[in-house]
Amino acid sequence: MQTPQEILLAEPRGFCAGVDRAIEIVERALAKFGRPIYVRHEIVHNTYVVNDLKAKGAIFIEELSDVPPGATLVFSAHGVSRAVQEEAQARGFQIFDATCPLVTKVHVEVAKLHKEGYEFIMIGHKGHPEVEGTMGQLDSGIHLVEDASDVARVSPGQVEKLAVVTQTTLSVDDAASILAAVKTRFPSVREPKQQDICYATQNRQDAVKLLSPQVDVVIVVGSPTSSNSNRLREVALKLGTRSYMVDSADELRAEWFEGTSRVGLTAGASAPEILVRQVIDRIKALGAISVRTMDGLTETIKFPLPKGLKIDGEDAAPLEHLR
Repeated sequence: MQTPQEILLAEPRGFCAGVDRAIEIVERALAKFGRPIYVRHEIVHNTYVVNDLKAKGAIFIEELSDVPPGATLVFSAHGVSRAVQEEAQARGFQIFDATCPLVTKVHVEVAKLHKEGYEFIMIGHKGHPEVEGTMGQLDSGIHLVEDASDVARVSPGQVEKLAVVTQTTLSVDDAASILAAVKTRFPSVREPKQQDICYATQNRQDAVKLLSPQVDVVIVVGSPTSSNSNRLREVALKLGTRSYMVDSADELRAEWFEGTSRVGLTAGASAPEILVRQVIDRIKALGAISVRTMDGLTETIKFPLPKGLKIDGEDAAPLEHLR
């Protein structure tokens, strides 16, 4: 029986700058203010990360009523609605906003164009916290479409001033096809000056497009709730390569690797490298001999932290966390 001989690692993979920043905000808040630190929603969509922060003293909540008065509260990387922001301020919490700056950019654009009289079509997944946060920037006038068929049903109040925004973690190709449908129906629609889909989502999908034709199977490390991780698996499948997503090495199944000589491995933007290393070890136990990293982009973007999180006596060096 043939077993895998080589593991080919996608580059880039794993943590992006927004995830790095969000985790560091929680860890710094814990170091500076002590436990517990309350976090609205999972800070990022990864089981390992959330459990690690729980062990350090973070408490994850969905309802602000579960946070005691005067507590320190962190908003997750996905962003929150205006109503949540206002309620948190009214309750008097000490707030640190870990919203990814690329999501904040979309919120700022929505607020600016709304003042100019625009309505919006948002391309995204219903129920995803980022979509709820972006749509919640307005009381009305923002319409969600999940696929091209939704575009035919959407009915904005006016079409003279209509703009498109997207969830940042979508499939680049899917978003492009839905946007094409929007432009066909609303030819004068305003597109974002720069694509809303984030650089890290784009880069990881591009890496999988290069990886997939070179391997027999693709393994994506990521949690089921992670939108960008799910999209990586879909990208590989659309290219005709078998693909599976795992939250941890324990979920790997030996039969996935029967008859394969080369395994492709990547990780979503919220999955730490320690999980990738554990998956490598497990595939090696099934027979893989070598590990090779593809040539790819090196990401150097780093986002600044909110004010108020510098630790007394600390120099400029960042805390070490789950990199």
